[in-house]
Amino acid sequence: MRILVIEDNCDVGEGIVESIDTMGHSVDWARDGETGNEWLATNSYQLVILDLMLPSLDGMTLLRRLRERRCDVPVLILSARAGIDDRIDTLDLGADDYLVKPFDSRELQARVRSLLRRHTGERTNELKCGRLIYDRTARLAKIDGKIIGLSRRELSLLEIFLARKTQVFNKAQLLDQLFGYNAEPTENNIEVMIARLRRKLVGTGIEITTQRGVGYRIVEK
Repeated sequence: MRILVIEDNCDVGEGIVESIDTMGHSVDWARDGETGNEWLATNSYQLVILDLMLPSLDGMTLLRRLRERRCDVPVLILSARAGIDDRIDTLDLGADDYLVKPFDSRELQARVRSLLRRHTGERTNELKCGRLIYDRTARLAKIDGKIIGLSRRELSLLEIFLARKTQVFNKAQLLDQLFGYNAEPTENNIEVMIARLRRKLVGTGIEITTQRGVGYRIVEK
């Protein structure tokens, strides 16, 4: 999943990026509202973590513009304002959740998991395909209770397929979700990752298939 963090405080931003990175998601970090607004207009994200007090364009205005564009990406608001009126105002404007600073990184991660579940239509942290079960919280993939040894990137790639089992993903879409805004991987990197994941799924009853000229999807054999 690709997540956009819009936060001007360096210490807070670095902590958020580190927390999201350990969850295996791709993360972009915009340090002001205008940059965040531009990236949202030109990129696809599965979640936005938005501070309210931002330079150049405040969080409330950015959120309003986002919803006026009919963009339904989930938005988690971060703010030092703990008042009920502030929470109500942002939720009424279209925010999906509100987290008061300072916060524990574990709560941030839990709220991120919850919002991503809602966005993908999942009710639990487990994604299933045949005998394969993927635990989003523990970041473990198992077949019949036995752990499959996958790298962090391979786990992220598997999660993308499992969260949208009927969708065919092209290389550009996978690059977009697996790597950040300033990353430099190529479509060849995706081909290598697909090949490695396929090898590790041999004998599991799960396969990453290629639809020639279209992309890849996960299927149960």
